[in-house]
Amino acid sequence: FSKKFNYCFYFYSTFTAWCNSHLRKAGTQIENIEEDFRNGLKLMLLLEVISGERLPKPDKGKMRFHKIANVNKALDYISSKGVKLVSIGAEEIVDGNVKMTLGMIWTIILRFAIQDISVEETSAKEGLLLWCQRKTAPYRNVNVQNFHISWKDGLALCALIHRHRPDLIDYSKLRKDDPIGNLNTAFEVAEKYLDIPKMLDAEDIVNTPKPDEKAIMTYVSCFYHAFAGAEQAETAANRICKVLAVNQENERLMEEYEKLASELLEWIRRTIPWLENRVAEQTMRAMQQKLEDFRDYRRVHKPPRVQEKCQLEINFNTLQTKLRLSNRPAFMPSEGKMVSDIANAWKGLEQVEKGYEEWLLTEIRRLERLDHLAEKFKQKCSLHESWTTGKEHLLSQKDYETASLMEIRALMRKHEAFESDLAAHQDRVEQIAAIAQELNELDYHDAASVNTRCQGICDQWDNLGTLTQKRRDALERVEKLWETIDQLYLEFAKRAAPFNNWMDGAMEDLQDMFIVHSIEEIQSLITAHDQFKATLPEADKERIAVMGIQNEITKIAQTYGIKLVGVNPYTVLSPQDITNKWEAVKQLVPLRDQMLQEEVARQQANERLRRSFAAQANIIGPWIQTKMEEIGHVSVDITGSLEEQMNNLKQYEQNIINYKSNIDKLEGDHQLIQEALIFDNKHTNYTMEHIRVGWEQLLTTIARTINEVENQILTRDAKGISQEQLNEFRASFNHFDRKRNGMMDPDDFRACLISMGYDLGEVEFARIMTLVDPNNTGVVTFQAFIDFMTRETAETDTAEQVMASFKILASDKPYITVEELRRELPPEQAEYCISRMTKYTGFDASPGALDYISFSSALYGESDL
Repeated sequence: FSKKFNYCFYFYSTFTAWCNSHLRKAGTQIENIEEDFRNGLKLMLLLEVISGERLPKPDKGKMRFHKIANVNKALDYISSKGVKLVSIGAEEIVDGNVKMTLGMIWTIILRFAIQDISVEETSAKEGLLLWCQRKTAPYRNVNVQNFHISWKDGLALCALIHRHRPDLIDYSKLRKDDPIGNLNTAFEVAEKYLDIPKMLDAEDIVNTPKPDEKAIMTYVSCFYHAFAGAEQAETAANRICKVLAVNQENERLMEEYEKLASELLEWIRRTIPWLENRVAEQTMRAMQQKLEDFRDYRRVHKPPRVQEKCQLEINFNTLQTKLRLSNRPAFMPSEGKMVSDIANAWKGLEQVEKGYEEWLLTEIRRLERLDHLAEKFKQKCSLHESWTTGKEHLLSQKDYETASLMEIRALMRKHEAFESDLAAHQDRVEQIAAIAQELNELDYHDAASVNTRCQGICDQWDNLGTLTQKRRDALERVEKLWETIDQLYLEFAKRAAPFNNWMDGAMEDLQDMFIVHSIEEIQSLITAHDQFKATLPEADKERIAVMGIQNEITKIAQTYGIKLVGVNPYTVLSPQDITNKWEAVKQLVPLRDQMLQEEVARQQANERLRRSFAAQANIIGPWIQTKMEEIGHVSVDITGSLEEQMNNLKQYEQNIINYKSNIDKLEGDHQLIQEALIFDNKHTNYTMEHIRVGWEQLLTTIARTINEVENQILTRDAKGISQEQLNEFRASFNHFDRKRNGMMDPDDFRACLISMGYDLGEVEFARIMTLVDPNNTGVVTFQAFIDFMTRETAETDTAEQVMASFKILASDKPYITVEELRRELPPEQAEYCISRMTKYTGFDASPGALDYISFSSALYGESDL
């Protein structure tokens, strides 16, 4: 006992009066505090009265060692209650040491009269002071700040009595300038009506500059114990109302969660089969309609479901937090409706959706390519079939059997020209076969007719080759019989045939269909066309040369009077044919120029669409990333209160919602790009899918962050955690969140706990990890950290506390009646209890008795209602 006592008379008398207030319950009292406790008998009796427990049997002898033994038994009992007795020994008490005796009595008062006083988790002294401040707060001229001078005028004592028993004192008639009268009034009323003996002297208190704190505390504690019982019924009723209100709200949230989960899962179940359907349409129009349907799904149907999923997770987290804070068992949704079930179903939806749009675009490109190839196949087949018409009949003729030598030679040269022509057409046949093969590989819907036509051309080509070889063999056999040859006709035929083939090829190229996707590709075609036009002067020279041969024939005939009959025996080409085809080539050149320029204009328009989309995407993409980072910084900021963080996050949420118009505009540009069949964009790395996913993640992140702060506010208010404590928790978490991702590894979490004073062994740390990481994810979130720290620093309601509250309302009976519930509780909570409490079946039950014990257990998941 380290403090000096003020041995004034009223201090001595206060302790004596306090002891007698308890000893008289056992039919005895003391007169002299240092003498009457020397044998230890009344000291042991005092401890039994104030504790309600039996001490060891005292020694009845009168020798000194008997007295010391009895005092030691009393001191051992005090020590067993966790009280340290410094320098107080049995010998000093037996010897009548006043200082040690008074120190021992003050220790007993502290332990049994003051220590158990607790208001809002404060210490005993602070709790008693806070209780006095709250009870006297409404009274004028009363300002309790301590246990000495605040009580000198007597008004504080009178205010305490009037607050609990206004019928005993008329507070309005008291005067601050009459302290002795006020004190004596309080002493007399307390002794007469409250059974609190007079422990202090009014004149000593008034005349002492600073009354003794221990004496005042001892006397005031008697008022606390006298009035504490009157508040138990009110406290019990309030506790029950609070518990029942929490339970009703939790049930409402559970029903809302079940409804939302059922609706969302049903929508996912209906949507997945539609996205899994990969049956391709056979026309571009049908496939483009599929793409339009998918865009409607992404823009119209899915966004509300994303919001519903996010809200469902928020409701589930809020409900679990409320259940955990109210010490209720965790909510287990119906089978198949867990958050993990919904997340798995959503994951399955996104997996199916992920490849659907890509498949649609691939199919559209395939159909576009197929249409182009099919048209090209038909064009080349028509040209080839036109060329082969009559060739088999020509090769099958036996006109050489009756021909003259000149005619035979003509037939031979004509056949050589045909072979040259045949070889020139080999490339076209190979192109037809290659196009047919590609159409088959791309699964063209009319591949059967393509294959039939291609096979017919190939079979005919093989037959032409066979017939050509047979006719050559025949002509070579008879050629030896004929030697006359017409060199000029032969030369004309030989030069006219390749030139004619060149013009056929030129016409084919000038009419060839093309498909491009960029300015570079169309420029390549323009370059090739320019190169072709550069060859026209040389081709014109060749035409003039060919036509010069015919002119030479005509000149010789005119010179020598030869009459030309019939056509050139070596070729079917006439000079007029060459002239007509040449004119046709010259007419196709400007038409080709026009087609290429129109395609240039289209590609330039596509390029503008690409640049417009890229300009917006390159702004929106970084903006979304920046907002994600800013939200992360706000969520870990500890400079302000949680409400300030909430306001900041709400502002961020509103800014994000206001930004939605930019996303919609980008969606419109993206639709134009898809309608123009633009499949790549070198001006940006962002696709519309990137922007959509980022936007959805941003909306989900801000909603989840707001929900986390709301749960922190809920935790703070429910557990009585101060803002400073939350800031301290946040600072500790941020310090050990080394990756700055809102989570701690187990090693970082261990270091954080050690820094906060925890002495951790492997077993204890493993136990803590099962609390903060029940799913064994390997990380500790901030919400789990806050929940753990609040459990460590705050108390929660228990089933036992609720049972004790009901027992008070039931007047200590093991059951409660309907009338008692309706009298003590508000109507809504009373009817809630009546509808859920089971009938009490004990032997002492009265009619209508209800079992509040099983009901209280069921509230905390310890049994079923």
